[in-house]
Amino acid sequence: MIQTDALASPSLSHGFFTRQGGHSTGIFSSLNCGMGSGDARQSVLKNRATVAEAMHVAPDALLSAWQIHSPDVQVVSKPWETEERPRVDALVTRTRGLALGVLTADCGPVLFADPAAGVIGAAHAGWKGALTGVTTRTLEAMEGQGAQRARIVAVIGPMISKAAYEVGPEFPSRFTDAESSNARFFTPSSRAGHFLFDLPGYLENRLKADGAGEVVNLALCTFSDEELFFSYRRTTHRNEKDYGRLISAISLNEG
Repeated sequence: MIQTDALASPSLSHGFFTRQGGHSTGIFSSLNCGMGSGDARQSVLKNRATVAEAMHVAPDALLSAWQIHSPDVQVVSKPWETEERPRVDALVTRTRGLALGVLTADCGPVLFADPAAGVIGAAHAGWKGALTGVTTRTLEAMEGQGAQRARIVAVIGPMISKAAYEVGPEFPSRFTDAESSNARFFTPSSRAGHFLFDLPGYLENRLKADGAGEVVNLALCTFSDEELFFSYRRTTHRNEKDYGRLISAISLNEG
């Protein structure tokens, strides 16, 4: 797993897990943590148990939502069964012994913490969730649990980079209609009428504008580093039938 000094605290555990170190085979090799993939369920459960152990929590305390590319956030205080997971794209808690996880394969995982208040969050930010405010709502939900926005650290993990994220001619207006200055996150690509979209840059800018105390962008590209990361876009370029999901997680240590 990849860690950052920005989230280094005796009260926290965190990790942006790579695709390495798990039990899955084939196109899911090897640390695929996506229950919604076509991978063998037992392999995914073993992989998630491996992650839970690294996060110092019980296997059923590694929580991830049924992600729907929304801005919706849920505050959690106890584990749930896999089939009961909420349809949201961010989780917040102040309960120790729970690990909040988000699954990605090009979208942005963002981990949040206010260690002083003992409040953490994790958000899945694809372009839809980013545009509609999933990170903004995560900050708000954390404040509702006692965090102070100026103390919150937000770290953007491995995701598709601008160089690999080409979009069509109709795409930029979704962002520029919301805010004209968002045009700076689009650069013309080599294909006429197409653009390269800097989603990590957009997320970083939005978090800073929303007043997060510290924003860190790890600047790691899932598309370009096949050895470390799964990538939905790489899979579609190859016409492969499915793809693995990376997990990024954060927890409040007990004791």
